[in-house]
Amino acid sequence: MGRVKAAARNIIFGYIGNLTTQLLGFVLRTIFIRHLGQTLNGVNALYTGILSVLSMAELGIGTALNYSLYKPVIHKDYEKIKSYMLLYKKAYRIIGLVVAGIGLAIVPFLPYLVKQPEGVTLRDLTLYYLIFLFNTVSSYFVAYKYSLVNAEQKNYIQTNIITVTKMITVTLQIIVILTTGNFYAYLLTAATVELLQKIFVSRYLNNMYPYLRDKDIKPLTKDEIGEVVKKTKALVLHKVGDVARLQTDAMVISAFINVTLSGIVDNYNLVISSVSNFVNIIFNSVLSSFGNLIATESRQKQYEIFKVYRFFACWIYGFSATGFLLLLSPLVLLWLGPENILPAAAVTCILVDYYFKGERIVLSNFKTAAGVFEQDKYLALIQGAVNLVISIALVQKIGLAGVYMGTIVSGLIANITKPIIIYRVCFEIKAKDYFLYSAKFLAVLGVTFAVLYGIRTMIMPQITILSFVVMFLIICVVFNGVFLLVFGRTQEFQYLWGIVRRKFVHK
Repeated sequence: MGRVKAAARNIIFGYIGNLTTQLLGFVLRTIFIRHLGQTLNGVNALYTGILSVLSMAELGIGTALNYSLYKPVIHKDYEKIKSYMLLYKKAYRIIGLVVAGIGLAIVPFLPYLVKQPEGVTLRDLTLYYLIFLFNTVSSYFVAYKYSLVNAEQKNYIQTNIITVTKMITVTLQIIVILTTGNFYAYLLTAATVELLQKIFVSRYLNNMYPYLRDKDIKPLTKDEIGEVVKKTKALVLHKVGDVARLQTDAMVISAFINVTLSGIVDNYNLVISSVSNFVNIIFNSVLSSFGNLIATESRQKQYEIFKVYRFFACWIYGFSATGFLLLLSPLVLLWLGPENILPAAAVTCILVDYYFKGERIVLSNFKTAAGVFEQDKYLALIQGAVNLVISIALVQKIGLAGVYMGTIVSGLIANITKPIIIYRVCFEIKAKDYFLYSAKFLAVLGVTFAVLYGIRTMIMPQITILSFVVMFLIICVVFNGVFLLVFGRTQEFQYLWGIVRRKFVHK
């Protein structure tokens, strides 16, 4: 199967799965808040963040091994695949035990991380956390098997399994909340379904790749292990820094403001992630195709595809960021009521970071597929430190917006440095064109937003479902019309339009 076809299949299944799970997620969140309250919603968001921090114990081993699998998969070198998978299996079992140990060590500190948990006892906080911890630890004993599926550009298999699991889990959780109103039952329902899923995945992938059950496996050579270890060492620093930058916001909010606000922020994040996950399906679905591209094509071809990928990301993230800036708070108002609205300054900061994060996804995905891990191995640590220092300092002075100012500043460090590294290492050229293109996009984005903001003041003097829908349609037409006018003649747009024509127009 060709790269474009493989990516297309992954994208289609990803969209179907994402749309289904996101709709169910909104229904579940609405019922959850109405029956269990914002405090437990905040606890749920906080513990999700803590366990995301604990996942840094994976330390990039999965990424390094995924990169190592691309060539053996292309050449159907099953012996080498078995050797890498055995290493992966052993590594992840150790990781699972490490996560369990660190997770248990955090239990005594929970009272300091959860501020003002109205109506929730310390005993309950501890037991809730242990259920979350069990879910995270158990995943390490199965997750490594997906690496082979993804290296073969069959990401849709993982997507379909996750979608079905999510549908079953959310449906049962909705029933549990409506019938019992019990948070323990809610958490245990998810834990049970996900445990059954892990058992199924293990058996299914063993049947799909029977050679993985072979006992006669040749160990990797010292050089091969050394290459994995070298990349993993660099990725350790990336992982620790990324966690400090991306996964600590909920903890800072909970510890310095209150846990209930963490839940309100998480409602905004649910809406944002629903859209960004939809967008990221495209980018994550082509990641394995990038690995194939880099393993088989020239630098010039890689550069051309990278520019298309980057162009598409800027357009989509620019469109969604503009829409969110204009309509996110009105949507939350219509959905959950005025008591769940965040300050405009905080929302703006969240969405500024969201846009620049879209640019970083392109850079990170291409860098990962190319195996470029060492050149900026200290960058993520610097970002993480900058984020924590600024966020903790500013949250005490200006509140919630201060948390996200730290996130923006730390993120921009990567937006400046990563293009320089990728252009020099992967394409052997300077990154001047990258930054000029970024400036052009930001200029067009700023003008378009200003126009649309003026229109919104006329269209939405009062927020109603009708005015919301009308404004949404206006944003779709104006934004995409402006960008088509400005960028419609570029090679990147023509490449994408060519794919659309071949797929739909001339089919």
